[in-house]
Amino acid sequence: MCRVVPVAVDDALISASFPPIGSAVHGAWQVLPPLSPAQVPLRAWLASPANGTVPRAGVLVLPEVFGVNGWVRSVADRLAAQGYAALAVPLFARSAPDLELGYDEASLVAGRFHKERTSTAELLLDLGLAADWLRHWLGTANAPLGCVGFCFGGHGALLAATLPQVGASCDFYGAGVASGRPGGGPPSLELVPTIPGRLLCFCGDQDELIPAPEVLAIERALQGSRHRLIRVPAAGHGFMCEARDAFRAPAAALGWQQMLALFAEELGQPPGRPA
Repeated sequence: MCRVVPVAVDDALISASFPPIGSAVHGAWQVLPPLSPAQVPLRAWLASPANGTVPRAGVLVLPEVFGVNGWVRSVADRLAAQGYAALAVPLFARSAPDLELGYDEASLVAGRFHKERTSTAELLLDLGLAADWLRHWLGTANAPLGCVGFCFGGHGALLAATLPQVGASCDFYGAGVASGRPGGGPPSLELVPTIPGRLLCFCGDQDELIPAPEVLAIERALQGSRHRLIRVPAAGHGFMCEARDAFRAPAAALGWQQMLALFAEELGQPPGRPA
């Protein structure tokens, strides 16, 4: 059965789950060069602990259809405040490499335009490039990476979980995983048996973009494995994002708590030091 996690409105939990971002975090744009003819340059946001602190691990951050905007960068910055090197990766590098949108209706239409022009094969190429680049930056060739994604990026986080470099992945309200995959093809859920690490899928119980039959399909696909479906009460689509009307602080606090616990359990501490 899927696990429904109760959410208590706990101010201490909410405060702890949204760590302050200050001088202890360094963030900057990076251009990741392609390593093969099929790849393209990736303009990504890298956030890391400042003052020479060695990151405890690396995490890929995958955006919604709105691109690597201010909120997505803030997720990377918060992960850096927790000791991780977090790389926010564009998902539309071929059609809109610098995309950065707000959350209005026109932005949603623009983001979906690029989403429809993105394929699973291209996403996996780009995510593989980002994973290899982050490992190189960390100075470790074999340590597992984390991944977290939201909405279309949540779907991408499930795909990224199939990469050998990724040891723990969090899919927040990744719509469509039970009905298809980017660019067409069978449901991405069919890839779950190939995931080498662990996967958490988060669905709000009021999410209209992930209907009950699809939630049931996710539950069934994750049964009998180390993966988990977490149904989040009193939450709709976009509950993690403070910039959206759908934001719900208790649900977001739960999401951060579960994500950080997974990363702490699975990623360990790489021995390398950033270049």
